Amino acid sequence: MSEDVQKHSVHTLVFRSLKRTHDMFLSDQGTMPVRDERSEWFRRQCKLNDEYGLVKNLPKEPTRKPQPHNDPNNPYNQWQDARGSADNPAGSQAMDMIGYDKNRPDQLAADSNKALVAVGAQQALVPKKAPTMPKPEWHPPWKLYRVISGHLGWVRCVAVEPGNEWFVTGAADRVIKIWDLATGTLKLSLTGHISAVRGVCVSPRQPYLFSCGEDKKVMCWDLEQNKVIRSYHGHLSAVYSIDVHPTIDIIATCGRDSTCRIWDMRTKACVHTLAGHTNTVAEVRCQAAEPQIITGSHDCTIRLWDLAAGKSRATLTNHKKSVRALAIHPTQYTFASGSPDNIKQWKFPDGNFLQNMSGHNAIINSLALNLDNVLVSAADNGSMHFWDWKTGYNFQRMQVAAQPGSIDSEAGIFAMTFDHSSTRLITAEADKTIKIYKEDDTATEESHPLNWRPDIIRKKRY
Repeated sequence: MSEDVQKHSVHTLVFRSLKRTHDMFLSDQGTMPVRDERSEWFRRQCKLNDEYGLVKNLPKEPTRKPQPHNDPNNPYNQWQDARGSADNPAGSQAMDMIGYDKNRPDQLAADSNKALVAVGAQQALVPKKAPTMPKPEWHPPWKLYRVISGHLGWVRCVAVEPGNEWFVTGAADRVIKIWDLATGTLKLSLTGHISAVRGVCVSPRQPYLFSCGEDKKVMCWDLEQNKVIRSYHGHLSAVYSIDVHPTIDIIATCGRDSTCRIWDMRTKACVHTLAGHTNTVAEVRCQAAEPQIITGSHDCTIRLWDLAAGKSRATLTNHKKSVRALAIHPTQYTFASGSPDNIKQWKFPDGNFLQNMSGHNAIINSLALNLDNVLVSAADNGSMHFWDWKTGYNFQRMQVAAQPGSIDSEAGIFAMTFDHSSTRLITAEADKTIKIYKEDDTATEESHPLNWRPDIIRKKRY
């Protein structure tokens, strides 16, 4: 006959289990470890050497012994030999007049040190001439020479193809248009996006056009068939910028989900998701050299990314307002960033600060930089500033006019780029037009002199 099993409440069973566990671990964890004096001594010595190793054992200052009067190493005798010789007997008399004690040779050494210090201090007090800005290079002024209409919404992006024969624009009317660069005539319209097109770029190696938009889509267009052949899915919100890597078959996109994504062009796979920004990533740029990916964000930072590791290698926090524009120099190892507080120049690969370009007090949407060292900044209020890249001198300012039929507030520039000859500047604007600017061929240094004065260089503001 089996014995009856005594039943207990759940509370009792849990309590007993906890007690058994407590008793099991009490022998190991219930007491403090034994204090080891030798280990404590080693820890103190390591900390002492680490924090005070440089100043713990200072060398003692050597004591000077008085030198005899006839010692040739006595500074008095050396000076007397040089000054109080037969050619110049006044030297010995002068030393006697100032009360020099021949039996205290260290007096001369101390006095000579004082004299050197006094002369050095006197030299330090001499004011140096303030450094001045070098004279900027003369650039001809730019002027508007063509206005192209055709889009039915704000023109948000523009890119020139590698052959420099046509350029492509994307707009808020959800249409991508391809235009002839020489004549400005429309060649092709591509439809497929279901919201505003925010970024376009043309591959230099394949007949591919890439686009991205506020519909979270990233598309690859085959320009031989004029249709979408691939779509890249992964962004969680609107995609604001896109760029093609110049040497590797990848594309980089960024957007409102605070990430930059790297896509394999062929397989549509997301190679990296570069996370780290805390707000919308407004601009991404690719280059062949390290760092290969640069992003600017509304969180006021610029990040330089290690493409192989898929992580940030430097974060530039100098800007105080959102960074919406980046431009890489075509020949130098430098780049520029645009923000409402300043335009800043940086040096690769670590993002060392070079200089500020102040004066464009507006929301800067786009930067463009050409081979002639002309940097152009374009803003939300329709203002364009032209800068000399080396000196940061603002040599021309321009205010675009909204086209007839538009309201004045639509005088804004969203994107711009130079063509590959660096002679034409194409802008995408809020009055639904595309404007093309070129240098004034008739301008000379005499007819349009450089209105420049050598200003004193102000202290760098980071």
